[in-house]
Amino acid sequence: MQSFSNFIQQERERLHAEREQIFNQQQELERKLADFNRELVAIDAYETAKSGKATTPRTRTVTGTRSTRRSGVRDQVLQVVKSKDGVTSADIRKALGITDKSGSQSVSNALSALKKAGQIGTTSTGAYVAA
Repeated sequence: MQSFSNFIQQERERLHAEREQIFNQQQELERKLADFNRELVAIDAYETAKSGKATTPRTRTVTGTRSTRRSGVRDQVLQVVKSKDGVTSADIRKALGITDKSGSQSVSNALSALKKAGQIGTTSTGAYVAA
């Protein structure tokens, strides 16, 4: 009979593998989206050059906004903040399983962007809360 700790370890490994697979799929989709965006910009540039007109608003929208993010860190951070009543950045990193420096920076960037967008706020103790 399987011990509980073995079961937990196997379940953790299964979830990590599934998470990795989804992350890889997400990266591939983001690469494809970036390719499509580059093609749209190129088509707009061609049309602009061919017609001799100034850049259209559509081109500025496509090139002026960041239509893809490298990962869903911002969404994940927002979910963690919403699921808890006051959470620190260290708690968020722990909940997301982030241990490296670049991951920590991604969380910090996501927190800043979410705060700027008004989706989260901070308490007097510095904990993050959903707006």
